[in-house]
Amino acid sequence: MLVAINSQNPQMRLIRRAVDILKSGGIIIYPTDTVYGMGCDLFNKRGIERIYDVQRRNRKQPLSFICSDLKDISRYTRVSDEAYKIMRRLLPGPYTFILEASRIVPKIILPKRQTTGIRIPDNRICQTLVAEMGSPIISTSVKDENGELLSDPLVIAELFSNRVDMIIDGGIIAAAPSSVISLLSEGVEVIRAGKGDVSAFI
Repeated sequence: MLVAINSQNPQMRLIRRAVDILKSGGIIIYPTDTVYGMGCDLFNKRGIERIYDVQRRNRKQPLSFICSDLKDISRYTRVSDEAYKIMRRLLPGPYTFILEASRIVPKIILPKRQTTGIRIPDNRICQTLVAEMGSPIISTSVKDENGELLSDPLVIAELFSNRVDMIIDGGIIAAAPSSVISLLSEGVEVIRAGKGDVSAFI
């Protein structure tokens, strides 16, 4: 099911339809400020397992998730004062922050260690979706069979319409990976330089 949602003023009836799918264990594809992401309810094990299968993703690879705001992030991770200041300056934006996960984060997305990736994308559809959901949404980049990021929702629909429950068409995105920054106790470390400016940390 391909559903066009206005990127500046998302139609709430369509957002609620997507939320109903997520809450029932379904998986959707939705726009962020960096890529189209595939996601499900953070607390739905069946949905998470489906994402691993659809993406042909190694179950030892961790999954990131999207929060609605900084207060939300502090529920799911341990945030130092320095980390909070950095995130407050850069979010919402094209960054994934690596933080120590709190106990309520499902173990299934933490295969190796107790750290997790958190995002608050600067995308109105994405933000409205997570706010209406009331809990975080898994976020993993949508790619083709060659591992290339996909930016056109019509192309995504051709490849994934039979494998996910909804695809949100939020327009064509200039797809590029987020910048990944570790904010663990060892200090600030740039793991990947992507769409977000990391010059302040290098």
